[in-house]
Amino acid sequence: MTDETARRRAPGMTPEERRAMIVRAALPLVAEFGGAVTTAQVARAAGIGEATVFRAFDDKDALIRACIAEALNPADMLRELHSIPLDTALEDRLLEAAEALDAHLGRMGAVMGAIHASGMPHRRPPRDRADANPDRPAAEGRPARPLGPEAVLEAGRSSGREAPLPEARSSAREASRIAVAEAITDLMEPDRAELRVSPAQAAGVFLQSQFGRPPVMESTDRRLMIDLFLHGALRREPTPA
Repeated sequence: MTDETARRRAPGMTPEERRAMIVRAALPLVAEFGGAVTTAQVARAAGIGEATVFRAFDDKDALIRACIAEALNPADMLRELHSIPLDTALEDRLLEAAEALDAHLGRMGAVMGAIHASGMPHRRPPRDRADANPDRPAAEGRPARPLGPEAVLEAGRSSGREAPLPEARSSAREASRIAVAEAITDLMEPDRAELRVSPAQAAGVFLQSQFGRPPVMESTDRRLMIDLFLHGALRREPTPA
């Protein structure tokens, strides 16, 4: 290889960057096909060879676990929440926040719904390298391991690593919950003087109203939901007799 060829070649990705790139390409496919997605489809979507997928992930199970973890990852939602300008009306701030929350929940629902619809169970991450390939029972002469619902937040980001302890997973979920609550609290803060409760208390009630929204509330009713949250269901002035 000449020096000129070396200069033209783009710098290589790190293993973590390559895994992240593959997951980004795979997520829409997993949301559409669930566990029936093929690594050949993922490779085509990512513009890479199928062998590259298996260099990044031990098997398709590991890739799907990584997609589940990414679908549950609140990082994009938090960036959206932190980008909402604080100099707009509180109602508009909360409307943007509700849209960011809905987008996150929609992505989670699409991925998890497709996984269930395809008949693929959740899978528990392997405990060590010897058990890292549960989809290859014929070669190893043993049945595939029955795997459960523990493979969500952090499992699968890099194949072959030891699964996080339950305490670590619980800690990650709690950290995400706190981060979202703090972001909503920041959106309430400019109107502290107008609130009947603290910004943190108002943020907690707002989040409960969003996650517990009844089915009759369509996405087009977000502004009504926020108006009810801010002003209540009672008329502001008594109804004339």
